[in-house]
Amino acid sequence: MSSMPAAAFDEQLAAVDRPIEHAAGLPNAAYTDPAWFAFERDQVLGSGWAALLFASELPKPSYAKPVDFMGLSLLAVRDEHDQIRVFHNVCSHRGMALASTAAEISGRLRCPYHSWTYDLAGRLKSTPHIGGIGVHHAPGFDCAAHGLQPVRSACWFGVVFINLSGDAPPLASHIEPLAQRWRAYTGDAGLAALRVAPSGSQLTLTIHANWKLAVENYCEAYHLPWVHPGLNAYSPLDQHYGVIINDAMSGQGTHVYNLAETAGVHLPRFAQWPADALRRAEYIALYPNLLLGLQADHAFALIVQPQAPDQSREQVEIRYVGDAAANDAFSAHRDAVLASWETVFGEDVFAVEGMQRGRLSPAFRGGAFSPILDTPNHNFHRWVAARYRASRAPSGVTPTRATP
Repeated sequence: MSSMPAAAFDEQLAAVDRPIEHAAGLPNAAYTDPAWFAFERDQVLGSGWAALLFASELPKPSYAKPVDFMGLSLLAVRDEHDQIRVFHNVCSHRGMALASTAAEISGRLRCPYHSWTYDLAGRLKSTPHIGGIGVHHAPGFDCAAHGLQPVRSACWFGVVFINLSGDAPPLASHIEPLAQRWRAYTGDAGLAALRVAPSGSQLTLTIHANWKLAVENYCEAYHLPWVHPGLNAYSPLDQHYGVIINDAMSGQGTHVYNLAETAGVHLPRFAQWPADALRRAEYIALYPNLLLGLQADHAFALIVQPQAPDQSREQVEIRYVGDAAANDAFSAHRDAVLASWETVFGEDVFAVEGMQRGRLSPAFRGGAFSPILDTPNHNFHRWVAARYRASRAPSGVTPTRATP
């Protein structure tokens, strides 16, 4: 754990909640300390709804994929009825990892150690030789009591979310303020019109920085003139606005988004998008780790996957409006959209990595916020600080992790 005394850590957390003109950011230990990183898994990300993976990563029924969630081995499954579930990736017999690679499942999940098998709903179905050679049942052993351990999960926007604690409000109520806001753009059909295309839809970046820095950077447009000069040339800072929806989501918007065009032809758009707002776009961070973008002709989701205190993976999925937009006729348009976002996200890497290096300096004690341009970012800091305090974990000492 960090050598920062408990009182100093608590004092810096309290500074986050000051009026923004006098507030400071989170303590350096929140970005650099392995014990706090481990603690965050259960008490910050795990206490609510965190983004785990894209539903498209389970491409067909009877498919399973192991996923590491901050050191916790999980198994995402799309069953034969197309229902997605998440389990702890561990056999109930001797604790063997059930799966090590993504694969289509023929029949049942089979443990590679002693060949115990489970159906795709997690029920234990067979226990070879448990009662001796050739005896597959044992007196007093109840298969129903030894199924896979489920993790509460739900889907929205093509993203599979998990709630490790199991006691967060329903996902639908969590995302409703944002869904309601965006219905003004997407109409009654909403985000259901979006499609993942065979090309121009996926992008992955690795950043050597804490996951929170990626979220903070996304929340504000203040850095555009210096980090994104190309973007700022047609979408300048003075055309952006800050967005705070509630204490769990914030971000930014622009009035001058450039619609994707190739050879004079535009990508299909949301049918009910207001004609006087075609160049409006919004970029919202849904805390803790999902970054969303909505434009008239496409949308994207970026899952920030924490890997270590100083490393994260950004997994991006871009979705297009309607079945036609996913056809070959629009492949050049999609490639242009993907290239544009790859440039923008790539330009951010040096910034978040530079901030990570700065968190190693004792001279930095949370910094300051612009009272005008940093309000969405300050909102995120306050959200994280509130979860640190709600955990009742002692500051300055190794926190106790909750039992999964």
